[in-house]
Amino acid sequence: MALKLGVPSKGRLMEATFGWFGARGVTLRRTGSAREYAGAAEGVDGLELVLLSAGEIPRELAAGRVHLGVTGTDLIRETLAAWETRVEALAPMGFGRADLVIAVPRAWVDVETLDDLDAVAAQFRRTHGFRLRIATKYHRLAREFLRAHGVADYQLVDSRGATEGAVKNGTAEAVADITSTGETLRANHLKVLVDGLVHRSEATLLKSRRAEWGDAENAALKALLCRLGVTSE
Repeated sequence: MALKLGVPSKGRLMEATFGWFGARGVTLRRTGSAREYAGAAEGVDGLELVLLSAGEIPRELAAGRVHLGVTGTDLIRETLAAWETRVEALAPMGFGRADLVIAVPRAWVDVETLDDLDAVAAQFRRTHGFRLRIATKYHRLAREFLRAHGVADYQLVDSRGATEGAVKNGTAEAVADITSTGETLRANHLKVLVDGLVHRSEATLLKSRRAEWGDAENAALKALLCRLGVTSE
């Protein structure tokens, strides 16, 4: 058996992942044409590269079909209930950083905090007869965060396109969205609540707790982590 490492299959995340491993003596590369999801790993015996979409990696780790994976912690926490029982975070990788935040229209001058949002949501329901809509792709994370902070009288609506445009398009009154610089939110006349940080995400090397860990896999893992300078539980 091989130690299967799932990494993003394209774009900046793939390039940054390849660079991170390469700087530590492990070469990852694509093989075949640009449309083929095939790759190779060199530098550690028994290591196999598996190219996947970033969104697939949490599920593959949880199912035990890959032993290790690289993806954002936002996707891990959103996709996997009780994620700590299914994967172990081995190392933050220093790239792919983004914040999941709650943002509201800049015109709401009296709404700066989650308490303000809760009050506005209650008033909105009394006035309009339905709950204030918050557009997001991160239903689990947003719901848990808002519940923990006592915000009620809202409904989450699924964002199929650009979440930050939902308010301008009239499909939501607020958003829970990922941002790196805040520029896109500001361009859409939105502001982040002062206590509205839901989760600070970063690309992370993760280990599956559900994969089959035999002698060969454990030996390859030990060699890989030694090369990377990473420790495990």
